[in-house]
Amino acid sequence: MDRNKEIQGHLLAFITIFIWGTTFISTKILLDVLTPIEILFLRFAIGFLVLLLACPHRLKVKEFKHELYFAGAGLCGVTLYYLLENIALTYTLVSNVGVIISIAPFFTAIFAHRFLDGEKLQTRFFIGFLIAVIGILFISLQGGNNLQIHPLGDILAVLAAVVWAVYSILTKKISGFQYNTIQVTRRIFLYGLVFMVPSLFIFGFKPTLNELLTPAHLFNILFLGLAASALCFVTWNSAVKILGAIKTSIYIYMVPVITVVTSVIVLQEKMTGASVFGIVLTLTGLFISQRKKHKKRD
Repeated sequence: MDRNKEIQGHLLAFITIFIWGTTFISTKILLDVLTPIEILFLRFAIGFLVLLLACPHRLKVKEFKHELYFAGAGLCGVTLYYLLENIALTYTLVSNVGVIISIAPFFTAIFAHRFLDGEKLQTRFFIGFLIAVIGILFISLQGGNNLQIHPLGDILAVLAAVVWAVYSILTKKISGFQYNTIQVTRRIFLYGLVFMVPSLFIFGFKPTLNELLTPAHLFNILFLGLAASALCFVTWNSAVKILGAIKTSIYIYMVPVITVVTSVIVLQEKMTGASVFGIVLTLTGLFISQRKKHKKRD
């Protein structure tokens, strides 16, 4: 792989994760006036409209099989992942969800090894994975809370990690179809919104317009729609196309790191010694997992 292209892939993955790591703050603010499903539908509806304006040309699908991949990606990466994560948060602790979601790279690696050519498992991946998860445990327990088991919520969080891994595999497959990334992401969003419609009837969809249009709430929903959805799904899909599913998914380890740092800056929360130690371990795990295997010279 061209060195500059690889650096571009890592940069895109980092930008994506940096923004996604700050979305918890925006979501927390919006939960005062919107339900989780309302936030989810609005952010992806905004994202879809922005991508439509950015690239209004219709996506001409070459094969019907490709359409099935788009539908699967929309179902897994947009609808199921976020619904499972949001519902899990109502049954278990935020710290539990943060730790469990971080195992998505593990499932991605297993699926990639099975279904993708050229994405093989390496020992260093598992070493880095274990170090990073231990670090994430320290970060999640920074407030002194004990990690408690809540079977239903924890299982839903595991399922969320699994469907995100499936999404990563599907997007890597889609990248081989040679379509425009913005058009592909827009099509995935469309399917995600369509699959989301039944949940709107189940959970209700009655956002309060007056509350939503207040400056703070409007800024945060636009941030989720424009940056965290429209921009980040394009940059993430581009990173997967360049680096592959396994290498890109490893950046998920950084989400709790960024969340802790931004909560200290924005919410003035205190960073404990445990969280600092956890951040060091997580970044070490990320580095080990990403490190290339050097070939021996004769």
